Amino acid sequence: MKMLLIVAAIFFQLTSIGSASTFEYSNVESIDLNLKDHEIAVTFLGLGDGEATLIQGSNGENILVNTGGEATSENLSELLKTYRVKEVSTLIITSRQNLFVDQLTQMIPKYKVKKLISTPEITNEIKNMTSPFSEVEVIPWNESITQELFPDLSAEVLFTGKGENEGIDFTLKFFKHRIFFMTSSSDQVEENLLHKPLEDVTIFKVPNWAMEDSLSERLIQYVNPQIAILFESEQHQPDPDIIYNLQDAWSEVFFTKKHGTITIKFTENNYEVFTFPVEKGDYS
Repeated sequence: MKMLLIVAAIFFQLTSIGSASTFEYSNVESIDLNLKDHEIAVTFLGLGDGEATLIQGSNGENILVNTGGEATSENLSELLKTYRVKEVSTLIITSRQNLFVDQLTQMIPKYKVKKLISTPEITNEIKNMTSPFSEVEVIPWNESITQELFPDLSAEVLFTGKGENEGIDFTLKFFKHRIFFMTSSSDQVEENLLHKPLEDVTIFKVPNWAMEDSLSERLIQYVNPQIAILFESEQHQPDPDIIYNLQDAWSEVFFTKKHGTITIKFTENNYEVFTFPVEKGDYS
């Protein structure tokens, strides 16, 4: 059963908060997710631009999917600090439009990154780069690859493309929960995905900021997610028709532009959602 709890932090241990329902990150020193065995947290970070998702396991490991926009490094660091992240075991870069080499050059040593995962084309380029890229294990993800990321959590690659608006489309499986990170948007991708088993998606990360023609009604109805997540872009606005189609499929839609950072905490059988709005003036 879907369990939604849109509150500030009654589940979290907070050092300080601004108010009982919403608060700014400037008023929060740290968030302790208090993850127990067989629990994970997936946090869609509310940056001023771009995509970044933090995945945290009860074993203390952290995975980061993308790193936000080109000018959001400082804001990303602040949010990672808020979530008590000192090390990131694995970085996943889903597409060329999410690849910022200068940003990665700073992050790899700062967060002691051990693995970097991306498309075969991007990983081939990275393997030819000098330090710090030479100090991490660079892993290409091809279609149909399945990989355990940490205990109870595995990734399955559904599609890997190198065309315009294409990249890695993959799902995360955690017990009964399935999280679909869709990156690509093209007719070829949709035809491919419509033949994949996607009927049990819990959380759906919408591709390309829900730009016009980036996602069809047919695929939305096929995926039929419980929750849809839309990241913010300074350059692109979401298509109202896509938002309507998601809501028409009874999907709860969350926008980082409106809701800020969105943390979803999973147990074996249930999940809870927490939102942390941030005022625009707090973006760097």
